[in-house]
Amino acid sequence: MAFIQKDKLFSWSWIKNYSLILLGAFIMASGYVLFITPYKIVPGGVYGISIVLHWVFGTPVGLTALFFDIPLTLIGIKVLGPRFGIKTAVGFFSTAIFMDTITYFYGSEPLVQNDALLSSIFGGLFIGLGLGLIFKSKATSGGTDIVAMMISKYTKLPVGQLLIVVDSVIVIIGLLVFKDWKIPLYSLIVIFITGKVVDIILEGMSYDKVLFIISEKHQEIRDKIVGDLNRGGTFLKGEGMFTGAEKSIAFVVVNRREMTMMQDFINHIDPKAFITVLNSNEILGNGFRSLKDKVES
Repeated sequence: MAFIQKDKLFSWSWIKNYSLILLGAFIMASGYVLFITPYKIVPGGVYGISIVLHWVFGTPVGLTALFFDIPLTLIGIKVLGPRFGIKTAVGFFSTAIFMDTITYFYGSEPLVQNDALLSSIFGGLFIGLGLGLIFKSKATSGGTDIVAMMISKYTKLPVGQLLIVVDSVIVIIGLLVFKDWKIPLYSLIVIFITGKVVDIILEGMSYDKVLFIISEKHQEIRDKIVGDLNRGGTFLKGEGMFTGAEKSIAFVVVNRREMTMMQDFINHIDPKAFITVLNSNEILGNGFRSLKDKVES
């Protein structure tokens, strides 16, 4: 079962991936120590549980997280098979070590005093950036991800939904323990920002727009796209629902400036044209970033 992607020892890919893991672990640990833990924010995951236990029993957050991560990973390997390689172990070990080391030298005071909201925002940014770099190295974060995967195996429910449920339970535990409604609200901010930043790290920040254009002047539109904008596109064949008439639908990807030019041009030649504009997270292929570069980056 080829679940684990292995890099040749000391190859450029090996060095890059493990560097990303260590850098990501350091950034993520910094986010927890500087912004999250001091305000008792519980953003789900094993570190959310570890923060609760830290404030109740005084246990170190990183070491406590390891006590969850290690058995969860071993159980996950037994239940799910060899999906969790050495990179995942390096990820959660290094995060725990960085977290307790930074806490030892820096202390337990927040970087931003008396501002839990600002700390939630920047904590989410740091954690999302760190997680994104770890995911980019083809590693996983372990922890509650593994719990969600195991539950999914037996219930057939989507892993993403189960992960939300597991993290929500941990957030509720934080509410019950600390008895402060602000904590789950701040925690939700952290979870939301973390997810958005991870998406940006993995998919990139794109300003490209996807246009679907239905017009009787499709040849003029084609000439504008190919001749003026120097872009390619595709004509899709469609059929009108009311008339049953055959339609040509132009599918094209442009940037924001080109989209404005296209809209102005189409309005000039065919004000009755129908245009759908979609935001694109990522475009791979000819004329844009290649799929090879995406996979190898």
